[in-house]
Amino acid sequence: MYEGPVQDLIDELGRLPGVGPKSAQRIAFHLLAADPADVGRLQDALGRVKEGVVFCEICGNVSEQTQCRICRDLRRDATVVCVVEEPKDVLAVERTREFKGRYHVLGGALDPLAGIGPDQLRIRELMARIGAQDITEIILATDPNTEGEATATYLVRMLRDFPGLTVTRLASGLPMGGDLEFADELTLGRALSGRRTV
Repeated sequence: MYEGPVQDLIDELGRLPGVGPKSAQRIAFHLLAADPADVGRLQDALGRVKEGVVFCEICGNVSEQTQCRICRDLRRDATVVCVVEEPKDVLAVERTREFKGRYHVLGGALDPLAGIGPDQLRIRELMARIGAQDITEIILATDPNTEGEATATYLVRMLRDFPGLTVTRLASGLPMGGDLEFADELTLGRALSGRRTV
């Protein structure tokens, strides 16, 4: 335990996702030794993020304006919407350079044990968007874990009654460069059921 502000900084850094006690301590001491101008730039960046970043009124992605750059881009296919859990998932899909449609960010996944139900997610906004716009396909790109699967299953039930709407789920299976012997049963089973003709 350190005294006063140093321990407070370590405690606050330790609350960040993916930052454990040792990493928090290392970052805190780096900041103590850093040039004041560097610390000032970090403070400014943190302030600008809290004051200048909003969530897109259409899709829920992070943005500097009321609409994100993807929703403002008229070249993108507005009839296909990829539903993801978090804004970081938008970046992951964008890095593939394969998807040319729009997004809808739920803001998380269903997790009853953590108190996250449908009302805590942007599901109502998705339903309103489908009813108001000419959307022909919803791609469910939630994480392949228990919460993501529960969210996808819930959305399939909610979306099946929309006429002319196709609901698809991202394929899952074996990673490139992986060995069959190291694949778990669920992943290998999904890879088998999702096989395609070559």
